[in-house]
Amino acid sequence: MPAVDTGASTTVDADADAVTATDSRPAPGGPAADSRLTPGGPGYRRMSLALFLAGVATFALLYSTQALLPLVSRDFGASASAASWTVSAATGGLALFVLPMSALSERFGRRTVMTASLAVAVAVGLLVPFAPSMGALIALRAVQGAALAGLPASATAYLAEEVRPKALITAIGLFVAGNSVGGMSGRIITGWIAQEWGWRVSVGTIGVVAVGCAVAFRLLLPAPRHFTPGSLRPRVLARTVRDHLSDPLLCRLYAIGALFMTVFGGVYTVIGYRLTEEPFGLPQGIIGSIFLVYLVGTVSASTAGRLVGRLGRRGALYLAAGTTTTGLALSLASSLMLVLAGLVLITAGFFAGHAVASSAVSHTAKRGRAQAAALYQSAYYIGSSVGSALGAAAFHSGGWSGTVAIGVLAVLGVVTITVFGSRAARAAVAVRSA
Repeated sequence: MPAVDTGASTTVDADADAVTATDSRPAPGGPAADSRLTPGGPGYRRMSLALFLAGVATFALLYSTQALLPLVSRDFGASASAASWTVSAATGGLALFVLPMSALSERFGRRTVMTASLAVAVAVGLLVPFAPSMGALIALRAVQGAALAGLPASATAYLAEEVRPKALITAIGLFVAGNSVGGMSGRIITGWIAQEWGWRVSVGTIGVVAVGCAVAFRLLLPAPRHFTPGSLRPRVLARTVRDHLSDPLLCRLYAIGALFMTVFGGVYTVIGYRLTEEPFGLPQGIIGSIFLVYLVGTVSASTAGRLVGRLGRRGALYLAAGTTTTGLALSLASSLMLVLAGLVLITAGFFAGHAVASSAVSHTAKRGRAQAAALYQSAYYIGSSVGSALGAAAFHSGGWSGTVAIGVLAVLGVVTITVFGSRAARAAVAVRSA
């Protein structure tokens, strides 16, 4: 799609995985009046902590049943494949509603939509422990995922508007790091509590923790200063979405996010079943503690900016894909230590790749940022739903090696898309220099 004329200067960098638009316009009031947030400046720490806590609550709620699937299966007499829908329904609900919620954020504001989304998701989270059947549990989880849809796209759009461009990838990395901490702490808490009091008390505890995160988020997040309300007209929204889907770079980034999440969703949906079986036979509390490896994701996501600075965007994606593949290979071993090492590498590779791709979306889209981010999040969580369902089905039919095979195919997809992007960037350079 031809670049939209925004007054920006556009450069093509063969190491940047495509055409990168650098907005040269000053902030309102000129450079001297640039009040956007920057590290060390007023409001930046409050903003970072607020969105970090939002990320914690989002992932803790979204994946609250994932580490407990063997117990959920036992309680309702369901198979691994059926129980996996308590995860897939939540991520699927988020994927379906993230675009409409992003449109609401364009009209009513990022902070308003994020606050409302967290409030509804927390309320539903307090009902989940009382689900009387598997069907009711899946339905509640779908509603919870739909409510959480207001967080991811609105958060990245808020950052793109309120943070200076040089600090954007670091700020988004911190938000993604909050996701990893939420995913980790939620699984650890639920694992140990479930071992003593069952899965229902565990998910109820996560709901209470999320209440605290939601309140702190609303109190800490600075009011937006650079938000301009947009239109809710369907025709305007459809045109913006069509423009984003016509952008080859954005489409590649959406596919990369979906494929990375296919790996991650499949591995972490099934790993609990594998570790309860022989030769491991681990109790639920220990299995929950396995998710401490999410700390690796916190580090890899928050350092994604430096990684891109050294290797370029494509180089960072290649490294993330290679790290993830190595982890998948190690996880096939019958040694618990090698399996843990594999999970560490899978987690590091996934969060690095996700941080690089999601920040690239926010940087590439010069208008309709919420919709651009929403499309990425939709693809990302579709990948999670597909990965959870396929990973569980592959485990049911072929064991852990089947789940790994699904992951390897997804990583090969990431590499293929990145190679294609490299060739497209070189072709663009050749055309411009001709």
